[in-house]
Parts: sequence; C-alpha cells; structure tokens
Amino acid sequence: MPKTHSIIVIIGLFVLWEILFHTLNLRWYLLPPPSMILESIQSNFFSLMGSLAITLKVTLTALIASVIVSVCLAIIFYLSKFIERSMMPITVVLQVTPIIAIAPLITIWVDSSQMATLICAFLVAFFPLLTNTISGLKSTESNHLDLMKLYRANKYQLLRYVVIPNALPYFLSGLKVSTGLALIGAIVGEFVIGPISGHSGLAYRIIEAGYQLEIPKMFASVVLISITGILLFNLISFVFILRLAFDISGVLTPMPAQNSFIPPPVPVDSITGVLNLPDLPNLSATTVENGYTVELPTIFI
Repeated sequence: MPKTHSIIVIIGLFVLWEILFHTLNLRWYLLPPPSMILESIQSNFFSLMGSLAITLKVTLTALIASVIVSVCLAIIFYLSKFIERSMMPITVVLQVTPIIAIAPLITIWVDSSQMATLICAFLVAFFPLLTNTISGLKSTESNHLDLMKLYRANKYQLLRYVVIPNALPYFLSGLKVSTGLALIGAIVGEFVIGPISGHSGLAYRIIEAGYQLEIPKMFASVVLISITGILLFNLISFVFILRLAFDISGVLTPMPAQNSFIPPPVPVDSITGVLNLPDLPNLSATTVENGYTVELPTIFI
C-alpha cells in the first residue's frame, strides 16, 4: 500500500507540472513539460536505450566487482587485525577523495574509456559495502562463537555457520547503498571521461543535448537515470526480502547433519517442558584438563 501511495504522488506531481507549465506559460527550453519529455524519449528511443545499456553495463559490472572485492577484504580484515589496521586507512583515503578529482587521472592512466568509467564506479561503490560487511562480521555474539568452539569448530566452520550468516543483513544493507552509488559513479565518470574519448553513456547524451540545446532530451536522459536507480534499488530490496523468507524457512541456513560438529535440535517434552541436551561429542575424562568429567544438567524451560 505505501508503494501505491508513492506512485500516486509521483503521477500527481507530473500532472501538476504539466498544468503549471501551460498555466504560467513557461518556456520549454527552461523547463519542458512531461509531455515533451515523453515525446523526446519516443523520438530518441534507440539512441537513449543504447546509452542506457552502456551505463547499466558499467554500473552492474562495477557493483559485482565491488561485492567480490569488499567481501574478500572484509573476511581478511576480520581474520587479521594487523591487515585491517594497515589497509583500512588506504580505503578511507580512496573514499573521502572526490571521484571528480580522480577521474581525470584515471583517464590518463587507462586507455579504455569504458574501463576508466568502470574504475570510477567501483571506487564509489566499494567503501559502503566494505564497512557494512566488516560491521556485520564483528557483530557476532561472543556466546555463539564460544559455543561453536566448545564443539571444536574450526575457523572455516565458524565463518560458514555463524559469522557470515550473521553479517548477511549488514551486507545487504550496504548493497542497497552501493547500488545507487555505483550508478552515480558511472554517471560522474561518463561526465568527465565521455567528452574526452567519445564514451556514449547517458551522461554523454546529456552533454550532447546541452551543446545542441535539446533540453527535452536532457530531461529524458535524467528521467531514464532516475528510473534505472529506482529499479536497481527495488531489485536489491526484493533480494533482501527473498533472503529473509528463505532464512525463516531454513533454505539458506539449513541445520547441519547429526554427525556434524553441532548436534541436531532436541525436541521438548510437551508434558514436563524439559529440554534434555545431548551429550557433547568427544568429551571425556581424557579430553578435559585436570582429569575431570563434564556432566550436563537437565535444563527446564
């Protein structure tokens, strides 16, 4: 229902825009009405769609690359505090430096305009994913880790069954932010790199339309960029909801088998309400220090 309200509000704003344009006798070269923008999209459909495909390709490629690199670095930083303290300042420097200042240098260093635009988009989208993923990995409760260590889980098993599932919501939240930033980075890169090397993304179409005073075409490109950003954001939101539904049903994080290092769930007696914990595997007088035997009491819930 809230999304329906948003659509109604957006349509109402466009209708109001159209009415005010004709009522106030505004100049089309200053603020074209939505009808002229739609007409421009229709008349320049193939050129705008081709530019949109190039921009979308750069955006998705940069987003996928930022996901892979940020997840790998986050796991390395989680496992090694020394590497985190050594490398984190470099990532912060790359984040706080304006991409508009780095883009001309990237143009000089990289021959391909599409690769230079891809690097710009990657640098913008990389940092939110990295910081969110690191925060998710570090937010794992120590009690859960201690329990897994009691069952003799190694580092891989800790990551697989506890740390990474706990960090997944943080990662998806960062992915929502990075999706929009990747599109922004691609557009900014095209603004700087496009006029130099003829890169024909949507930002280049905006510059081209500005030189030719085709103001409706400029607005048409902006509208396509906005629609693309909204669709990408909603796609990531849908993935987030899908992940939550699968996680609740146990599809993404199934319980390990009975012969694994974690015992299977124990049913509760419906009459007495007693939960009998299973014996810990491989715990005996020879495995406990000082020769003591561990006995687990029955827990009442």
